[in-house]
Amino acid sequence: MTKRHHVPLDPDGTAGRDWLCLVVEADTRVVYHQQYGGTTNRQGRVEGFLVPLAGAPQLAALRALFERDLRGAGAADHRWTAEQRLRLGAAVSALRYWTSDGAVDHPHPLRLDDSRAAETDEAWVPVLTPDGPAVLLWSNSD
Repeated sequence: MTKRHHVPLDPDGTAGRDWLCLVVEADTRVVYHQQYGGTTNRQGRVEGFLVPLAGAPQLAALRALFERDLRGAGAADHRWTAEQRLRLGAAVSALRYWTSDGAVDHPHPLRLDDSRAAETDEAWVPVLTPDGPAVLLWSNSD
C-alpha cells in the first residue's frame, strides 16, 4: 500500500487572505486539507497537484459572493439563485489555468463543474481544467 502525504493548507491562518490556488485531481499521493464553508468550518481533502493562481479581482468577487451575500455562513444548504450562479461562474471563468506544450504556454479559462455543484461552498469550488477536475481554494473567512 502506498503512503499518502497529507498537507494542510494554512492550518494556523497565518498565510493571509490573498491566496488563491487550485488542486488538480490526480493520483499524486499528496492530499491537501482545506477548511472551508465559512463559519460552518467544514474540512475538505483533495488529492492532486497544487497550482497557485493569480486573480485578485476574481478573489474579491468570490469573497463578495460568499462573505457578503451568503454572510460567511457557508453554502451547504444554500439554494443558489440564477444570478448568484452566474456571478460565481463569471468569477471562475475569468481565472486562467496555464498549460504548456514545452515551447508555448497556453491560457485556459476555468469552468464550474456542474456535475459537482452540490459541493460548492466558500473556499471550495469544484471546477474543470484541461487536465481534468479540480477544486478552487482560497482562505476561508471564519
